[in-house]
Amino acid sequence: MRLLLVEDDPELGRRLAERLRGAGYAVDLATTCDAARDWPDMDRMAAVVLDLGLPDGSGIDLLRHWRAARVACPILILTARGSWQDKVEGLNAGADDFVVKPVRFEELQARLNALHRRQGGTRASALSVGDLTLDPLARTAQADGEELELSRREFALLHLFMRRPGQVLAQGDILEDLYDLEAERELNTVEVLVGRLRRKIGRERISTLRGLGYRLNR
Repeated sequence: MRLLLVEDDPELGRRLAERLRGAGYAVDLATTCDAARDWPDMDRMAAVVLDLGLPDGSGIDLLRHWRAARVACPILILTARGSWQDKVEGLNAGADDFVVKPVRFEELQARLNALHRRQGGTRASALSVGDLTLDPLARTAQADGEELELSRREFALLHLFMRRPGQVLAQGDILEDLYDLEAERELNTVEVLVGRLRRKIGRERISTLRGLGYRLNR
């Protein structure tokens, strides 16, 4: 899942991006309003983490711009401003959650997970396709009742497949979902990753459709 982090503090942005990537997100980092305002592929973001105190403008104005442009993904404000007036203004501007710095990473991750569940319209986190099961919050996956040992990328790919069982996923769509803009984005990267996942869950579970992409069979 891709996430846009808008944070002007370079060190904080770097550390937070590393933690989020370790939790399975593909993280794009913007440090100014100008850079974030027209960020590409906003419709592919699982969520946005937005600082309000940006050097070239107001995070609230940026939030209003996105909502006016019909950006629908969850937006979580992460800011040092903690007054009730700031919270009310942020939520009224279209934020889905408001977190005051400093915050433990575990709480931030839990809030992002809650936003993801809310966006999906269900409180249930576990996915099931045939005899495959996956819990994105517990970060566990099983095939035929046996625990799978998956790398972070393999888990993210299986999660993507299980959110869209029976649908054909193009290589480009997989790249957009799993890798941030600064990451290596070669199509053969997807081929290698799909091959590794097949070896762990069974080759017959994922079909290749020449010229189209891959499909997780129901």
